[in-house]
Amino acid sequence: MASGAPRLVVGVDIGNSTTEACCARVDDDGGVEYLGSGLAPTTGIKGTPDNAEGVRKAAGQALADGGCRWPDVDLVLTNEATPVISGLAMETITETVVTESTMIGHDPRTPGGSGIGVGTTVALADLAERAAGEDVLVVVPAAEDFEDVAEALVAAARRGVGVRGAILGGDDAVLVANRLEETLPIVDEVTLVDEVPLGMLAAVEVAEPGRTIRTLSNSYGIATLFDLDAEQTKMISPVARSLTGNRSAVVVRTPGGDITDRRVPAGSIALRGRSSTVSVEVDAGADEIMRALARIRPLVDAEGESGTHVGGMIAGVRDAMSELTGQRPDEVAIEDLLAVDTLVPQEVRGGLAKEVAREDAVLLAAMVRTSRGPMEQVAAEVRRVLAEEAQRVLEVEIGGIEAEMAVGGALTTPGSGEPIVVLDLGGGSTDAAHADTDGEVYSVHVAGAGDLVTTLIDAELGLDDKQVAEEIKRYPLAKVESFFHVRHENGTAQFFTEPLAPELFARVVVLTDEGMHAVPGRHDLATLRHTRREAKRRVFVVNALRALEQIAPGGTLRQIEFVVLLGGSALDFEIPDMIADAVAPHGIVCGTGNVRGSLGPRNAVASGLVAGHARGRRVSGAA
Repeated sequence: MASGAPRLVVGVDIGNSTTEACCARVDDDGGVEYLGSGLAPTTGIKGTPDNAEGVRKAAGQALADGGCRWPDVDLVLTNEATPVISGLAMETITETVVTESTMIGHDPRTPGGSGIGVGTTVALADLAERAAGEDVLVVVPAAEDFEDVAEALVAAARRGVGVRGAILGGDDAVLVANRLEETLPIVDEVTLVDEVPLGMLAAVEVAEPGRTIRTLSNSYGIATLFDLDAEQTKMISPVARSLTGNRSAVVVRTPGGDITDRRVPAGSIALRGRSSTVSVEVDAGADEIMRALARIRPLVDAEGESGTHVGGMIAGVRDAMSELTGQRPDEVAIEDLLAVDTLVPQEVRGGLAKEVAREDAVLLAAMVRTSRGPMEQVAAEVRRVLAEEAQRVLEVEIGGIEAEMAVGGALTTPGSGEPIVVLDLGGGSTDAAHADTDGEVYSVHVAGAGDLVTTLIDAELGLDDKQVAEEIKRYPLAKVESFFHVRHENGTAQFFTEPLAPELFARVVVLTDEGMHAVPGRHDLATLRHTRREAKRRVFVVNALRALEQIAPGGTLRQIEFVVLLGGSALDFEIPDMIADAVAPHGIVCGTGNVRGSLGPRNAVASGLVAGHARGRRVSGAA
């Protein structure tokens, strides 16, 4: 190419969730003409050769958008992608094995009757053989007709049998209750009704509509009913906790030995800085972990105690990155950690309906630092894949660190200028950079961003579905109150001329771009909204503040005047406002960037890679 001829340059930002690209013509005097942009899902884990296919797609979109062709490309620039992997380290109970009590606490929508009944479990088929004065709880298979069940219960009661309640496999509790001569607690929809042990002392409790059970959700209530001693009461506490908030529940006491509780300890984590190492117990909580991290910053590496949950989590991170990059596990270092306190549903073993107890946990996001070798592997694979498109070998370079490149993209926002501070809110990490009036850039990467928020929502709500958790994170909620109107989470009502889908009636829905999607489970709107906002606060607000503190002049937030938010998570409908509210007391003006005056907070790193290359050409030309 002749000297001074503009070069067609493609900048590519490989993120945890998405890969962004831009193409531009760059001349020798540093002039940049941006032509097009592209966006594609990231393929593989960020910072690994599998990213190449996502690079091809995003770059191809950018070229098409700019009216350019692959054979005309002179240079491809990629960011220095740092992978972030999240893991869950439990704080307290991890597995409770209850061998002397069996629970059914699935909370059917419409239990029958009310009150609490205590008696010996007996099959419906054997009820006629029970003697007068014997207190029983009747176990009814799902196939039984509700009228036959009601007749059998009434007949037994008239003979003097103490029928104290019933456990139904079907969903006829209300129909049975309406045909009885006295009010009894009846729980239905017990899918494993055939596994309910017979001949055992049991208790059934059903609360009045709008109320929750009081006795079986109280450890001392269960102890009173079953005559437990202090040690047994302590061990039965997971049973009580798992039933908290239910309208109905069943507890069956079965023989077979002591109640046992097996735990895998959360363990301790050793944080190694440049001059000291601090060990902190995970069960001390996230705040203590983060205070210890602040004391030894910058973090050089972290080690988890062998044989514990945190040890397994840290080892898993190293093994995963070792497998992906070909490095030995001891060459993979933990560059940063974010610890978040949370509550997660843990299954209590011994139950018949997958009962859970909400247990304290610490969620850890670990940022992994590897040698430059893996990024060279990424560049080599990108070079190979793109050669097929261009029909020749293209020049592919690692252009720079994300946060520093984001500054260049942010400066294309109308009204911006140096000094400038940017917060790049991605999927795996939150990056901050400060550029002073001399163009000197200071940057920091901290672990945890959008993916961690999704993990938190999924864990706390017990969804076991990352796609649903992602929708809850990204979109507002509403409650379908009739076939023609919904109540939004801000309290406003919206009416429709056409009826809504029947399966949405009385459900909490996510208002996605494709329409309303019902949220599985029975979480109410207030709980879902609170969980979503708290997850965002504990990740994005916490990370924004700690990242800004590290790059602020003198470590003082009041030395920062303006912050520009960038990245996919800056498009969120509430995160930018949450961060702006958090930094406002420090006198900081915070807003969402508009890269190149048209792309919003997207494409900052990709555009910055091109801008950085242009500055280099200008310097070279001047020399």
